[in-house]
Amino acid sequence: MSQNAIPPRLARILIVLSLAGVLLTHYLVAQTAEPKYPPTVVFMTDFGMVDDSVNICKGVMYSIAPQLRIVDLTHQVTPFSILDGARFLYGATPYYPAGTVFVVVIDPTVGSTRRATIVKSKRGQYFVLPDNGLMTLVQDRDGIEGARQITNAHWMIGAALSSTFHGRDIFSPAGAHLARGEDWTQAGPEMDISKLVRLDLASAKLDERGLSGEVIATDGPFGNLVTNVSGEDFLKLGYAHGEIVSVMIGGRELDIPFVHTFSDVPLKQPLLYIDSRGHLAAAVNQGSFATTYGIEPPVKLSIARRKK
Repeated sequence: MSQNAIPPRLARILIVLSLAGVLLTHYLVAQTAEPKYPPTVVFMTDFGMVDDSVNICKGVMYSIAPQLRIVDLTHQVTPFSILDGARFLYGATPYYPAGTVFVVVIDPTVGSTRRATIVKSKRGQYFVLPDNGLMTLVQDRDGIEGARQITNAHWMIGAALSSTFHGRDIFSPAGAHLARGEDWTQAGPEMDISKLVRLDLASAKLDERGLSGEVIATDGPFGNLVTNVSGEDFLKLGYAHGEIVSVMIGGRELDIPFVHTFSDVPLKQPLLYIDSRGHLAAAVNQGSFATTYGIEPPVKLSIARRKK
């Protein structure tokens, strides 16, 4: 044996130590790597939860992508209200990461010539929905990178599509194929994003006299008024917290305190506040503003500038 030769036993020990080092390195890399999350679909409809429609759609998605994580945004969108669907999308999407797939079925003209689409925003989120204006508010804020019409039968379910349940037959399977990592360009032909259907929404207006806008909805079961007036524009009128604001709502003039939160006024008293989405809102502390004052959106709203 050469003087420089390593004894067999020592060689075996060195090999074992070398392998252990490799395994330890792989383990440490795995521990510091980005965690792997299941693909996520955020699901929203106006189906309600009385029947089986929502869970049939989920079954379709799970049959295509069993590892899928489905988040229910809401299934209580006001029936047929594309505006409500659009504003819920606008409010929720900032809290989800790039790559999230939103499957949205508010589709009052289901079975007509309206197009089934996949839209990708410039934030890297995907939206599987009818081309009926649902993307309007998200498009204005985040921008659109591209859009595809869903025409590929392999991204649908069933040989004969129902004319009334595209949530099951088109949007759910397309969303699942997309979420599990398939190439979205395979869903169908590219669309001209300038021709996506948009809602015709009036903007609030601020001038030297004051501000005019609209009550566009009520906030869930509480009866708070949701407006299209940004908190930033309202504050330009010069009002400070604690001051009384004269507001014209649906032709009725009301004097309402502008405060931080509900408990800043006595029980059953009205208030104006900036809501969690940054818009002017009206409420009754532990009551319903809409019921108390007989407000049924949409109605006009106007506020004069604060007198100096």
